[in-house]
Amino acid sequence: KASGIDIPEDVYTRCNDLLGKILSGNKSLTKEEMTIEFNRAGILTEDERVRRYMLRAEVEGIICSGADRDGKPTYALIEERVAPVRELSKDEALAKLALNYFRSHSPATLKDFVWWSGLTVAEAKSAIGAIGNQLITMQFELQEFFIHESCREAIGDHIQFLPSYDEYLISYKDRSAVLDPQHYPKAFNRWGIFYPVLLYKGRIIGNWSRETKKGKINIDVSFFEPADKVENGPLKAAENRYRKFREEK
Repeated sequence: KASGIDIPEDVYTRCNDLLGKILSGNKSLTKEEMTIEFNRAGILTEDERVRRYMLRAEVEGIICSGADRDGKPTYALIEERVAPVRELSKDEALAKLALNYFRSHSPATLKDFVWWSGLTVAEAKSAIGAIGNQLITMQFELQEFFIHESCREAIGDHIQFLPSYDEYLISYKDRSAVLDPQHYPKAFNRWGIFYPVLLYKGRIIGNWSRETKKGKINIDVSFFEPADKVENGPLKAAENRYRKFREEK
């Protein structure tokens, strides 16, 4: 029972069976098309029932997102859309998770990995130990950081326009190494909202925003400290890269 709607288990079973039938053969259908099929099968679709049917099927691993069609999301059978993979043991899975994390987030601490992964401290330590021969350790401000061997190149001196919720900030429990704590409220708030920020030489130094008028993109930039302000050359280059990215999309 959810939101005042009582849906018996046998109805969920009928829905799951129907979804398996109508989506079979690598088909993708929209919610509206699903609703038509439910009606044809005599399954109630009033209120928010269809959303509950789909949510239950997703939770049970029957359906997943399909390819968007005409700007609308679709659903597909997960067994047809997701390629089969070899089942991993817990140790293998932990090692793979640690490898993927530190190859894309180095340098990072044990606390960062726990924060990002949701693992227990013991599990995180085991995962790090499993790939220890690929990690380099370093001490910085009384903390131990791990760096994957593939991530030892120096940080460039160009500016990057990072979007809201970028992994550069959101993936770490302690963000003080790249952002002065006094400026935290300018990068994210206590309710978990993150803002677009400027990255320069490894540090977050300001905010940026864009506005599109009559097809033209206007970019506004602000710096946290006067000393953080950079020359127009690197800033203009960053704007040009962003504009090119938008055009290619």
